[in-house]
Amino acid sequence: MLDKIRDGAQSVIAKVILVLVILSFAFAGVSSYLGRTSQSAVATVNGEDISQTELEQAFQNEKNRLKQQLGDMFDTLSGNDAYLANVKQNVLQRLIAQRLLDQAAKNLGLRVSDEQIIASIRNEPAFQVDGQFNNDRYLALLQQLGFKPTSFRETMRADMTRSQLINALIGSEFVLKGEASELAKLQAQTRDIQLLKVDSDPFLSQVKVTDDELKKFYDANPDQFQRPEMVSLEYVELSAKSLADKQQVSDADAQAYYDQHKDEYKTVEKRLAAHILITGNDAAAKTKAEDIHKQLVNGADFAKLAKQDSQDTLSAEKGGELGWFEAGVMAPEFDKTLFSLNKGAYSDVVHTAYGYHIIKVLDIQPSAVASFAEVKSKIVDKLKMDKAVNEFYGLQQKLSDTSYEVPDTLADAAKVVGATVQSTELFSRESAPEPFQQPAILKAAFSSDVLSGMNSNMLEVGDNDVMVVRLKKHEAAGLMAYDEVKADIEGRLKQQKANDLAKAKAEELVAKLKQGDSSIALEAHSAVTRTAQGIDPAIVAKAFEMAKAKDGLSIDSVALAKGYAVVVLDKINNIDTASADQLAAVKQRLNSQYSEADYSAVIDMLKAKAEITYHTN
Repeated sequence: MLDKIRDGAQSVIAKVILVLVILSFAFAGVSSYLGRTSQSAVATVNGEDISQTELEQAFQNEKNRLKQQLGDMFDTLSGNDAYLANVKQNVLQRLIAQRLLDQAAKNLGLRVSDEQIIASIRNEPAFQVDGQFNNDRYLALLQQLGFKPTSFRETMRADMTRSQLINALIGSEFVLKGEASELAKLQAQTRDIQLLKVDSDPFLSQVKVTDDELKKFYDANPDQFQRPEMVSLEYVELSAKSLADKQQVSDADAQAYYDQHKDEYKTVEKRLAAHILITGNDAAAKTKAEDIHKQLVNGADFAKLAKQDSQDTLSAEKGGELGWFEAGVMAPEFDKTLFSLNKGAYSDVVHTAYGYHIIKVLDIQPSAVASFAEVKSKIVDKLKMDKAVNEFYGLQQKLSDTSYEVPDTLADAAKVVGATVQSTELFSRESAPEPFQQPAILKAAFSSDVLSGMNSNMLEVGDNDVMVVRLKKHEAAGLMAYDEVKADIEGRLKQQKANDLAKAKAEELVAKLKQGDSSIALEAHSAVTRTAQGIDPAIVAKAFEMAKAKDGLSIDSVALAKGYAVVVLDKINNIDTASADQLAAVKQRLNSQYSEADYSAVIDMLKAKAEITYHTN
């Protein structure tokens, strides 16, 4: 189901678990049932307020959900205030839809009994220990979510009541077998085609654009030449990494650290293992393994028997060799045996979940401590960084304080931390260089404080890496000058004219093919699917739009990014019966589409009949 369907239809308990994982919007959207009051309303639905508090909490939970879903991409998106404003508006619309459903359920007399709520709570696995309801766990989870038992039960009652209405509306939706079958067969259809691309590049040398055409295009399309808001910044960056280069560490200090931390430079024992494996856990497998072991006792060669009898085919090719292993890597039974053998020895038959093994130790790499000379450079780097981090913590406070106390310059802040004031070229929100494209830094760069000439707050670049920025130059968004975009316009118009010539050539070829000209070389493709790779998507789309001609060839042309293509449809390949998997996928998709349409229609109907007032603060 799509998100809207899930919001309305899934159970309250499922929402509780989802909150624990990703703090989803859905559960928080019913905060009005928790007895909270608010000072102001953002909307009123049939006389019932949606409070500012309720919206803000739901908005925060929606942001948490998107962060969980999108990861670092959400950090980038959230730097755009317009994106967040759109998310918040969507959240408000969901709250309104939810309130309308609650009111409709109440008007229809739908209700959920105390017994149903208690049963749902007791049967929810999240509240169980060893399959049995556990009251202590139940209360602990409610406390974590910020609920009291009474408010939680009322929240459940509201959502379960709403679910009755939603399930009645969309739960009865169905897809006809014939409908799904025909659509599945249509989607599985393939086509045999021939094609010929007419590239526009060769025509570029044949076209010219006048100054008058360039100016007319510029004047007629001002929206295409808007300059985004741009800034260049001055900044002071302070990082432990840069401070580390200035630190001094004596050989004596490095030696002392080595002597105190030798365990950090100790390599663990490794063993080169080989085995003969007989898979299976039955008596026959065990008997076969024991027979191989007897052959080894009688002097047979381990590697030869491994190649001959081991059912681990990959290691068998190498005489049973598995590779080097540290303790704790293999299955416990295998691991214990491997590290109990001497070099060159083989084991008795050992049983694991994989079957019966005979294990041999081919070689042993004993544990050893790296010498001071081997690790000296690493120790020196570590000690330098440790000193740098300590210095960094002191300097970052000085940077923050000075840039705040002297807000109209970064010179003083740079001096106090021994850094230099650096600067950037002009950039927009979409073209920011590293590290200024980081969401928090980008947001600060275009904030009202920085644009008004103030130093920013201290911004985190990375671990033990901070900066303060201030405005160097600002260019407001607006129409770019004609001279700035003249070359771009010329390129566009030339491409358009070249495309027109390519189109004319393609139409000429179509006419010749329809007249039976067989001298035109075409590129053949058989059994092309709707998702074919290696063929321009525009050609594929055109091929599946075309109908097979009753007489003669079915021919058409289609525009490409640069040029045109001639497409000849030779054959439509239908399938007689769709597979069970194809039918199931089509049914699920259609059911989701129908359910979403039903849900949207109900919400639209309720909105049309409702009195909804939006309040602006």
